[in-house]
Amino acid sequence: MKYEWKKNDKTLYMPKNAPTVIDVPAMNYFTLHGSGNPNHAAFEEAVGVLYSLSYAIRMMPKKGVTPEGYYEYTVFPLEGVWDLEEEARGAAVLDKDKLVYTLMIRQPEFVTEAFAQEVIETVSQKKPHPLLSKVRFETIEEGMCVQMMHHGPYDDEPASFARMEQYCEEHGLIRVSKLHKEIYISDVRKTQPDKLKTALRFKVRNV
Repeated sequence: MKYEWKKNDKTLYMPKNAPTVIDVPAMNYFTLHGSGNPNHAAFEEAVGVLYSLSYAIRMMPKKGVTPEGYYEYTVFPLEGVWDLEEEARGAAVLDKDKLVYTLMIRQPEFVTEAFAQEVIETVSQKKPHPLLSKVRFETIEEGMCVQMMHHGPYDDEPASFARMEQYCEEHGLIRVSKLHKEIYISDVRKTQPDKLKTALRFKVRNV
């Protein structure tokens, strides 16, 4: 049976419309670091590179290569960890040109470090791109987090984060840092801004 992340991993990717606590286990990702305005072409190129690798792995059996442990699955959603350059953190207005991000797409458990590097090399030969040399294969464990589903434009996310921070105050939790993760459930190319669904998450600890 095909593994569907929207059905099999609802707690990770389809949170409620109100803040909840979740323990996020260690998972493997292709990651790519970048900076600047996400509305610019450089951001789209980074996203495209990560998807090219992710789809290359999913399509391997059709190319005659079946990794040990392979199973049918839907490619996982794009995720991004967001921060700001130091001098921009205290500004009253968000300067998107000062954003710093790590984009990532989760990979199935059967993808090993060695196999990931083989895929990067294969894609680099077939569709060369300078960003491929900057892609990393990493195991990331987020641990205890607060998350919720945000509905609507990305620019309206501060209201959802305010609810999440209020939840922390009410439940004896402290936000670990200003970094946060966004998981893009909707395809921004095909979805109206008011219909977008984005899972928001940040790390916390007990008081």
